[in-house]
Amino acid sequence: MAVKKQACTGAYTELSELVSLRFKARLKLTSKRRSLSVLAGPYQASFRGRGIDFEEVRAYQPGDDVRSIDWRVTARTTEAHTKLFREEKERPVLVVVDQRAGNFFGSKSCFKSVLAAHAAGLIGWSALKNNDRVGGLVLTNTDLKEIRPKRSKSGMLQLLHEIHDANNELKAASMGFDQSYSLNRTLQELRRLVKPGSAVFIISDFFDFDDDSSKHCYHLARHNEVTGIRVFDAMEKQLPPAGSYPITNGLQRGLLNSYDQKLRKHYEILFEQQQQQLKQNLSKSGVPLIELETGCDPVHELMRYYASTRAR
Repeated sequence: MAVKKQACTGAYTELSELVSLRFKARLKLTSKRRSLSVLAGPYQASFRGRGIDFEEVRAYQPGDDVRSIDWRVTARTTEAHTKLFREEKERPVLVVVDQRAGNFFGSKSCFKSVLAAHAAGLIGWSALKNNDRVGGLVLTNTDLKEIRPKRSKSGMLQLLHEIHDANNELKAASMGFDQSYSLNRTLQELRRLVKPGSAVFIISDFFDFDDDSSKHCYHLARHNEVTGIRVFDAMEKQLPPAGSYPITNGLQRGLLNSYDQKLRKHYEILFEQQQQQLKQNLSKSGVPLIELETGCDPVHELMRYYASTRAR
């Protein structure tokens, strides 16, 4: 029987829903390349030593740590045997979540801000299940809230509370886009905070991503695994059916005439150009881009993406 896909819904997040995502979080956030840092790299090191995961038992060799001798096997075989472990490297995971006014919009199932929150929850819970330390940055119109990475449920709940609070402070009246914190400023701050070998997920609509932002992403990706997750709405890539629609930016009102075919075509071309430019800029920095549309099931879409990357 096919599993029914469930899209997140609503204009605002429900904290209980973000918490319950831990039961759906099964993403294998595997590293796509080795970190350039020798201090903190991908999950499993290419060498063996005293670590977390038991690997095997083999005959003792000169130079082996005597503390690793398996005395039971040694007594049974009358030959010295030692335990080997595969050492795991620590990998902090930082989730950057955009909860600015520009994301307070949606025409299908939920607003972009809600979709971004759910994507952050799924990634955070999945990382915690993988024994990573999880933290993040929550970007609002006027503030940037930092949650330091922790390997605990309480740390993850702190991140979700910050996302939920920022989301529920969004109002239609705030759509004037008077924003003190740009994505560029956020990425600049992220470079100062992130430790080499971290996994960084940037969840945003990327509407103000510019050349400076691209440079910050390049420097971040040199020593970290960086992934962009773009949230968007169908109405952003195509105008609604022909008609006359009142619109506002929170300060001014106007009338959108979608009867004009030239306007419709120009609108679609402009969106596609912006999409391609964003992909190219991130690709040059070695940053993959995942796209999530309001109305989709983020669990299904993210699992599909990570399944495809593992198959490569």
